[in-house]
Amino acid sequence: MAEEKNRFTDEDLKEFRELIDKKLTDAREDLRQLKQSLSYADDNSTNDTASSFKMMEDGSETMSREETAQLASRQEKFIGHLESAMRRIENKTYGICRETGKLIKKERLRLVPHATLSIEAKQQQDRR
Repeated sequence: MAEEKNRFTDEDLKEFRELIDKKLTDAREDLRQLKQSLSYADDNSTNDTASSFKMMEDGSETMSREETAQLASRQEKFIGHLESAMRRIENKTYGICRETGKLIKKERLRLVPHATLSIEAKQQQDRR
């Protein structure tokens, strides 16, 4: 039986670095747009409409701003996870399950490049 690898090759790490770099670029742009939408007042002003409609519109706008702020917060967390994955690539510990110490399958990392648990370890964690 072949000896199990304990880390990805430099070529594998290069592939994941490129994947994560693209995801980081996209995520940072999404975050920039979310923050920009939070910093601008709504252009669809209701100044010339009935006051009851304006109250409904203001409530809807507040909810929308809260949802946007929540999305921005999630996006910041996602960026942090991706940046941590990049650090693991740099120190060549990327793709090693933090529970089992075994390599996470490439297919999983291509779908969730910031994963730190193998599917098996994740399922065990979810059962606890």
